[in-house]
Amino acid sequence: MIPLYICIFLGFISTAVLKCSRETVAKILLFILSPLVVFNSAMSVKFNASIAMIPITLYCISIFIAFSSLPIFKRIFSDNSANLLSFSVATGNSAYLGIPIALLLLSDELVEIFIFSTLGAVFYQNTAGYFITAKGNSSVKQSLIKVAKLPVIYAFLLGITLNKFGVTMPEMFSNVFGYTKGALAILGMMIVSMGMEKIIQEKGFDLKFVSISIFVKFIIWPTLICILIFLDAKFFGFFDKNLYIIFFILSIVPLAGNTVTIAALLNVWPAKMLVAVFISTLISLFSIPAMLYFYSYFEKFFI
Repeated sequence: MIPLYICIFLGFISTAVLKCSRETVAKILLFILSPLVVFNSAMSVKFNASIAMIPITLYCISIFIAFSSLPIFKRIFSDNSANLLSFSVATGNSAYLGIPIALLLLSDELVEIFIFSTLGAVFYQNTAGYFITAKGNSSVKQSLIKVAKLPVIYAFLLGITLNKFGVTMPEMFSNVFGYTKGALAILGMMIVSMGMEKIIQEKGFDLKFVSISIFVKFIIWPTLICILIFLDAKFFGFFDKNLYIIFFILSIVPLAGNTVTIAALLNVWPAKMLVAVFISTLISLFSIPAMLYFYSYFEKFFI
């Protein structure tokens, strides 16, 4: 995880010293790199019904958390912080942080499935999550129009369609798409700390916002996933038991760096979101090893 923290430090340097624009990097991530990575993953993965249901299941859980928490958060926050909080707690840093963890712990086959599974989070962030955040400043119609303009949706649909018809990525392009994953990971972690020097001026630290987001992300999410794994293992048997670790890793990653991207683009408390993501990422340095240790016992006694 040390390289990830180096990227976070470089993000701070890029704005504090080099005066780079956080909004420009956000646009590159959302409108160029994310669609390319999603297209490549959707096009290349070999999946069956069980594997295909992983991102769908995670997407549905994100939708449930976001929309069920929004009325509660609106009672706590009088402004559009409630929308941003509902969006952010329903997703995690599955790509920028989850994939490196998967590479360390899982077999090559499970790593490919893990990367495909992260599409659930990416699709949520760029559809329902974007809609909830935009709705804090816009009407329902305006929010839907903004969502319809996101290229990641069409990249996903095109990739799945080509996959279904057996179209493969030409070898001359495969390396290019490999580079986009690295670029997405580096810039995605850098944006977590871009503009950190302006936090005081922008009133970025909100103890209530940070506390709630950390509680939901590190307590509620793993609890829901453990319940899902237990029910499937004991009663339904839909998912292969080897796939449970993918669900669990995706539940213990910190808040998604992409939430800062969307907050910056929509101008919905980007500094507040940045602080929450940064703190949750620091906490994950200790929580992820602890939760993986917990899972080894959970797997032994409950699966």
